[in-house]
Amino acid sequence: MVPRRKLRRVVVVAFENAQLLDIAGPCQTFASADELGLADGYDLTVVSQNGGVIATSAGIGIATVPPRAVRGPIDTLVVVGGHGVAAAAADRALIVRIRRWSARARRTCSVCTGAFLLAEARLLDGRRATTHWDACRALQQRYPKIRVEPDPIFVQDGAIWTSAGVTAGIDLALALVEADLGHDAAMRVARRLVVFLKRPGGQSQFSAPLAAQAASDGGLEALHGWMADHLGGDLRVERLAARAGMSPRSFARIYAAKLGTTPAKTVERLRVEAARRALEDGGAPIKQVAHHCGFGDEERMRRAFLRRLGVSPSDYRARFAG
Repeated sequence: MVPRRKLRRVVVVAFENAQLLDIAGPCQTFASADELGLADGYDLTVVSQNGGVIATSAGIGIATVPPRAVRGPIDTLVVVGGHGVAAAAADRALIVRIRRWSARARRTCSVCTGAFLLAEARLLDGRRATTHWDACRALQQRYPKIRVEPDPIFVQDGAIWTSAGVTAGIDLALALVEADLGHDAAMRVARRLVVFLKRPGGQSQFSAPLAAQAASDGGLEALHGWMADHLGGDLRVERLAARAGMSPRSFARIYAAKLGTTPAKTVERLRVEAARRALEDGGAPIKQVAHHCGFGDEERMRRAFLRRLGVSPSDYRARFAG
C-alpha cells in the first residue's frame, strides 16, 4: 500500500483589488513543491470575505472560497497585499477573522502590504516586520509598536513572517518550503520556477545602485557613478565632500536629507553589492574580493555582509555561486 502523503494546509487571504502576484507567487511556489511528489505536500485554499471571484489589481479574477469553508487547524496563513488593502483594513469582520485564523495557524505570513492587515489585527505589536519598501514609513507611523525593517526581503519573528513587495512573496514561500522540506527541496522548486537565485531574507529589497539613482539631482547621481567606479579607493566623507565641492559637514547634511541615509552606509551597500556579484560570478579568493571591493580585509567584509545580508561571504558563495 502506498503511504498516505501528509498535506500542510495553506490558507491565502485575499480581497478585492489585491495584487495578483502576491497571490499567485506563493500559491505557485507551494503548488510546485507539491508537484515534486515529496513525502509531504501542500493543500491550498484562497479565501475572501464573501467568497466567489474577486478582481485583482491586474483585472484578472481569482476564484475564492467563503470564510465558512476555512475549518479546523491551519498550517500556514498567508495574508496578501495590494491596492485594495486600505478597504480591507477597514473591514472589521475581516480583521477579526484574520486574528482568529492566525490563532489556529502554526505560522502566519504577510506578503507586501498585507502587513497592514496583520498590524490592524495586532499580530505585529512588539515584533520585527517588513513590507514593500514604499510603504515601510507609513507602516511604522501608523503602528508605532512594530519594529519596521525597511531593507530585508522578508523577516521572521517567531511564528510571524512578513515579506517585501510582489516577487518577494516567492522568496518568502521558498523559505517556508525550505523550513518544511529542506534545502534540496526548496532548490528543486526554485529550479522548477526558473528563479535565478533563491535569495536569503536579509538581502536588500533593491540594489544599492538602484537606490542611489533615486537622488538624481544636485550632482549626486554623478557622484554615485564615480563611487561605484572607485570602490577600492578612499571613499571617506571628506573625499566625497571634496568631490561634490562641499564642506564635509554640509555634504553629510545634504546627503542625509536627500537619501535618508549616510554616505558611509551607501558606500558599504555599494561595496557589498560589488562583492556579492564577485562571489556569485567568479572564483577569486574571498581575501582578494575584500581588497578589490574596498573593505581592506576579510573581517570587515564579513561584518558588512552579516549586517546587510545576514550571512557571511563564505556562506553566501556556498549558496549562490554559479
